[in-house]
Amino acid sequence: MGSHRRLAPSGFDRGACAALSVLSAATAATAAIGAVPATAAPREGTRAEVDRLYEEAERATEAFDRADERAGLLRTEVGHARDRIARQQDRVNSLRQTLGSLAGAQYRSGGLDPSLALLLSDDPSDYLDRASVLDRISTRQADELTELRSALRELSQERADATSQLAELERSRRAVATHKRTVEKKLARARRLLNSLPLQERLAFGQASRSGLTDLAGFGSAEAATGRAAFAVAAARSALGRPYVWGANGPGGFDCSGLMQWAYARAGVQLPRTSQAQRFAGQQIPLSQARPGDLVVYRSDASHVGMYVGHGQVIHAPYPGAPVRYDPVGMMPISSVTRV
Repeated sequence: MGSHRRLAPSGFDRGACAALSVLSAATAATAAIGAVPATAAPREGTRAEVDRLYEEAERATEAFDRADERAGLLRTEVGHARDRIARQQDRVNSLRQTLGSLAGAQYRSGGLDPSLALLLSDDPSDYLDRASVLDRISTRQADELTELRSALRELSQERADATSQLAELERSRRAVATHKRTVEKKLARARRLLNSLPLQERLAFGQASRSGLTDLAGFGSAEAATGRAAFAVAAARSALGRPYVWGANGPGGFDCSGLMQWAYARAGVQLPRTSQAQRFAGQQIPLSQARPGDLVVYRSDASHVGMYVGHGQVIHAPYPGAPVRYDPVGMMPISSVTRV
């Protein structure tokens, strides 16, 4: 989890995170450009559509992160399974060699006992299942053959498990590709719509993404609850100005949950990859008790996350085109606050 994946190229100017509610976007836009004439109604609809696309893209980004994380875990599991198969195959080969030596010695001393003919077979299990035959081979041979049968069964199970894991890995890879296409389509459409607006209105939309509730500046504490939370805040601050790259968890770029995972990894804490999972990575507390280092999760579907840093602000990775930065903690509807 703490490992860094290669940054996924975005190629988009804006994107998944920082999708505000339609009302807050429209209100901030109006304030920034003055009274909106009646002819601007379609533009309000355009901004609302961009806002909606950003929210949907962020949900797809979190699904991409989840599927990509699962694919990574499966790749590791498949690698371990292959190692176990190789070791088990070596064991089988060694047992066959030992039994072959016994058979050769017996043949040279006066002929091969029929009971050892099974050494030439790929499946000694059928022979061993005939209990009446066991009195025709030595105790040592019987033990060796029993161990070989056990090794073959374990090898067969390892191969079956690996086949299942490979199939699941392929399904996860397809899911990653599907979510990636979904994100790209939504961000491309959002960019086209946003670029269709006049410059002043595009700037107003950017201001709307920073216009949260302003009456939360005095709540909570400016002191981190734990030493590791303080380290995580310091790490997040060190990432200020780095670009948003969806699907990335540092160090050169981040999506929203990737920044939280990276910052806490610097403090020696392994967080889950997605904002939905990070929501349950610690103790949930009231917003009024938030302290620096606490994770602030947004929207009812927990599709965005930032880190509270005190004085009513969070650090977060907003969206493509906007670097890691401070924003008001109330910039979007808050669903929970988690103390790691």
